[in-house]
Amino acid sequence: MAERAPRILLADDEQSIQTLLSFPLRKDGYEVTTAADGREALARFNEGKFDLVVLDVMMPRMDGLEVCRRIRARNTVPIIMLTAKSEEIDKVLGLELGADDYITKPFSLREFRSRVRAALRRAGMQTQTEPEAEDQPLSVHELEIDPAKRAVRVRDANVDLTFVEFEILNALARNPGRVFTRDMLLTRIWGDSAYRDPRTIDVHIRHLREKLETDAKDPEYLFTVRGVGYRFRDEAR
Repeated sequence: MAERAPRILLADDEQSIQTLLSFPLRKDGYEVTTAADGREALARFNEGKFDLVVLDVMMPRMDGLEVCRRIRARNTVPIIMLTAKSEEIDKVLGLELGADDYITKPFSLREFRSRVRAALRRAGMQTQTEPEAEDQPLSVHELEIDPAKRAVRVRDANVDLTFVEFEILNALARNPGRVFTRDMLLTRIWGDSAYRDPRTIDVHIRHLREKLETDAKDPEYLFTVRGVGYRFRDEAR
């Protein structure tokens, strides 16, 4: 059991949305801090430790994407973005900047609470799980993965990955040659694939290739299996 209630930073410029979302979160036992714009969100974030950040994309003074970028530059806290249904580009940008998940408006409170629980569960797994086989260091070709430290090195250089990027890489690398569908990866990392666009995985894979591969268009580690999903290089290669 957690020694304290999980702390959530909720940033949205609409008071009605703040009230609508914060009430069920507090009812679920979470401590919620709200912010009405991007600058206030950063100020609140700097004041204490949070276990989850929920950011609306469209906010005054500083939008949610910029807040996400600034937080992710120095912290791995899970970030959920709230995006407008018509703004597909915001979803992609949010993932590119390091967001772990996004929810498209309008959404149900049931979906929102489910996403929050999943994000907090994933974050808690980093410190609460017992060492298992998947926690052992792994070295493949010029790539080194250390789950205990959540550290990755390639060609003797450290690589900074987001929480989701690390989980995808570790899952694939532990199963060389095995093909994972997008839904399999969504379920493995988020606990289910409900409400989630499988293209989310495509964005994270592209990001991983840009960080790990010498040539993202001619990968050594992460391969696309057309019409199916992705696989990690065979160890014998």
